[in-house]
Amino acid sequence: MPTDDNQLLWTPSSADIDASRMMEFARFAGARAGETFDTFEALHAWSVTDIPAFWSSVWHYFDVKGEKGEALAEHLDHMPGASFFPQARLNFAENLLSQTGDDDAIIFRGEDKVETRLSWDDLHALVSRLQQAMRAMGIGPGDRVAAMMPNMPETVALMLAATSIGAIWSSCSPDFGERGVTDRFGQIEPKLFIACDGYWYNGKEQDVSAKLVPIEAALAPELTLIIPYLGKADSVAGALKNATTLAQFIEAFAPQAVTFERLPFAHPLYILFSSGTTGVPKCIIHSAGGILLQHLKEHGLHCGIRSGERLFYFTTCGWMMWNWLVSGLAVGATLCLYDGSPFHPDGNVLFDYAAAERFSVFGTSAKFIDAVRKADLAPGRDHDLSALRLLTSTGSPLSPEGFSFVYEGIKNDLHLASISGGTDICACFVLGVPTKPVWRGEIQGPGLGMATDVWNDDGEPVVGEKGELICHKPFPSMPIGFWNDKDGAKYHEAYFDRFDNVWCHGDFAERTEHGGFIIHGRSDATLNPGGVRIGTAEIYNIVEQMPEIAEAICIGQDFDGDVRVVLFVRMAAGQTLSEDLEKSIRSRIRQGASPRHVPAKIVAVGDIPRTKSGKITELAVRDVVHGRPVKNKEALANPQALDLFADLPELSS
Repeated sequence: MPTDDNQLLWTPSSADIDASRMMEFARFAGARAGETFDTFEALHAWSVTDIPAFWSSVWHYFDVKGEKGEALAEHLDHMPGASFFPQARLNFAENLLSQTGDDDAIIFRGEDKVETRLSWDDLHALVSRLQQAMRAMGIGPGDRVAAMMPNMPETVALMLAATSIGAIWSSCSPDFGERGVTDRFGQIEPKLFIACDGYWYNGKEQDVSAKLVPIEAALAPELTLIIPYLGKADSVAGALKNATTLAQFIEAFAPQAVTFERLPFAHPLYILFSSGTTGVPKCIIHSAGGILLQHLKEHGLHCGIRSGERLFYFTTCGWMMWNWLVSGLAVGATLCLYDGSPFHPDGNVLFDYAAAERFSVFGTSAKFIDAVRKADLAPGRDHDLSALRLLTSTGSPLSPEGFSFVYEGIKNDLHLASISGGTDICACFVLGVPTKPVWRGEIQGPGLGMATDVWNDDGEPVVGEKGELICHKPFPSMPIGFWNDKDGAKYHEAYFDRFDNVWCHGDFAERTEHGGFIIHGRSDATLNPGGVRIGTAEIYNIVEQMPEIAEAICIGQDFDGDVRVVLFVRMAAGQTLSEDLEKSIRSRIRQGASPRHVPAKIVAVGDIPRTKSGKITELAVRDVVHGRPVKNKEALANPQALDLFADLPELSS
């Protein structure tokens, strides 16, 4: 397959377009509006023009359970300040638990150690018992339930039980350190704290008992609930001051019909946390109705998921993609959960899972795709992926080479959807469009109902030019606000200070001639040599294709009255950074990007720091290089890597 840019990689057939849920919805919404939407572009234009009618159509198309009320939206000229369905009453969990029966609701693999599955009836029964136990301990609307858990079926059931009674759910993964957990959950004061008795990673048992003692002391919940995974729940709970096991928690309660507390559309559902590498993590509050409608739209229309299809996303409970994944239940999908290393025992493990369970949708990170490519794996050759129709990628920009590899090495006739959004909205600004072609290196288009654009510094929309990713009209999954931010000042500063009454997301982006988008990196991590803004992703897309380089991270260093580009590289096994290789790196960057992208310094390092969700941390590295403290190392999966960037003699001249 050629590797030139502006390359068409996939085109949906006219039959597939006509049969898609996107066009089915276009006909449904058009009939309601008295209009005809023959293309995605026409549908999108209407969705951001008649915003109340669009979201009302989403409600009815997906048959949302609840009372919608007469008012569809208020204060749509205010960002923040707009509200959707102000008279509505609904329950998030009720809409995720609409299915019953013996079909699989959840399938789970914990590396090669655990395999389980729950039917819809099994899931209802477990949620019922958990719900009764939570109610018995006095949990009700607005109480916080916080979990340090693996991505396993019990975690989903616990979330559903908590939200069924109006409690607010928050989670992180069990690899978080003591301070990482307390910095997050300590702010929201959970009534119930949930933890596992350990977890598997890379084939080894990972103990959590030592950190649970100080975490319990710091959070002081009414109860700590220990969920069995390693078979050690009794001993782990016994070592804590006020803990019980799952078996003890629900033993007095027999399964019965789950009941649901219907609450206002804007009732808090989730508290998600920013990465926290520049200070204590922000506590972002999301609404039940906003998340439900956004995820129904994204799963049902942009991903085209139908009832009974297998939905997989490789994620932990510390990443918003877990919250996104579990909403797949609302469109009747079977959730395929995986917890552990995606490379144990080797890089085929997730594709083994995909083939065995016949995934329809496979979601992962751009870094995973690149790692599979660099490992010279050929999943499409070695696995039966005939059921796979959609592969989604997020976490960081997927390189053009990554786009090509998906079609060359995984499957040549699937829909590849690079997506981008964030914890801030627990959804996507730009994502896949099943009725449009896939162009190499480009995200296909904006989300329906999302007035997404790219603006220059003067607040003018631009095409083919880099600028700020913005959304200039309200949408339902805008956060309710931040926890402990009573006057909303921190919330306003985070998104609305740059452009008045406009959400500025903090991504350095570009609109393409095809109506798609390219994300060039975070705005706060852009480089500014000579006052010209450069996206770091442009450099990574070139350097990380070189077989000698395993990974790279790039920053701007203040030096001699300007900013110079510094590139750090982690070498592939057996490789060294020679003078010739440095010349080759610079030459490739100059030819593939521009002379301004060429690093002034290239330095080899043994490791690159990343967050728990796998994102490299340019800002933290920049702080270390400049001798500034990193405020929250607990947010990092490998904080010791920061030491490799301190006081480097190569950067003193």
